[in-house]
Amino acid sequence: MPTPANRTPLRVARGTYSNLNSSIADIQEGEICYATDQDKLYVKEGSALVSTQAALPATNAVTDAAQTFTAAQRATITTLTDGATVTPDFATSNNYTLTLGGNRTIANPTNLTAGQSGSIFLVQDGTGSRTAAWGSYWDFAGGTAPTLSTAAGSVDRIDYIVRSATSIHTVFTALYS
Repeated sequence: MPTPANRTPLRVARGTYSNLNSSIADIQEGEICYATDQDKLYVKEGSALVSTQAALPATNAVTDAAQTFTAAQRATITTLTDGATVTPDFATSNNYTLTLGGNRTIANPTNLTAGQSGSIFLVQDGTGSRTAAWGSYWDFAGGTAPTLSTAAGSVDRIDYIVRSATSIHTVFTALYS
């Protein structure tokens, strides 16, 4: 697209919000103002500075405030790719399922963030009797990794919470076999 021949230069008033507000008479109608102390843009409309930042509806979830949810919150269950060594990426999900096609090692996950929690469902394939070894970050009660249910199609559950970059507190539940 060609550059228009007639252009209007853009003026931006800069300063703290209180300084901009105190010199509002010197700002032209429609002029853009940048409040350096708020890192926000304003536009002069009439005799006031109006924020250009869209306000979020009160019903939107935010990450910087405690909130009470009045409806169910759901997370997807991400399928881990079976292989001799399985390395979960904790940046992709909180809940996982893995169908064991052989004896497997569940390696230390990548992208650990303290406070993240979730579940991993371990499903025996049609053969069953699969075992799991665990990376050093997985901390099981009593210091011993669990023995999985062995019947074909049985499901066990590992609940976890990341405590630090090298420690994942885990709880084992044999769901059914």
